[in-house]
Amino acid sequence: MSKRQLSAELRHAKPLFAALGDNTRLYLVGRLCVGGPLSITRLAEGTRISRQAVTKHLHVLKGAGLVKGARSGREQIWELNPESIQAARRYLDSISRQWSEALGRLKAFVEDERG
Repeated sequence: MSKRQLSAELRHAKPLFAALGDNTRLYLVGRLCVGGPLSITRLAEGTRISRQAVTKHLHVLKGAGLVKGARSGREQIWELNPESIQAARRYLDSISRQWSEALGRLKAFVEDERG
């Protein structure tokens, strides 16, 4: 992947990683991963987080493309947006490959110097 492509991916992924940088939002994403689509009430259950705070955090996650919400009767049901999760995974995989290649070059250089 070229530096230009990586830079474009980083610009796209930046809001996503910024949203996940908050412990509460990361917790909410984890709950949605395990529990599937959930209401705000269910997401707040068993925590010290108010429904209003959960709503605010969900809107940040929505802005980053990580979750989507839909009305079901009187409740808003939230679920993960798998496309955004896959985009983040592709970006992290790309970084991992780059590090592996760089470490491989360093190893080869060190071994050549010793040999």
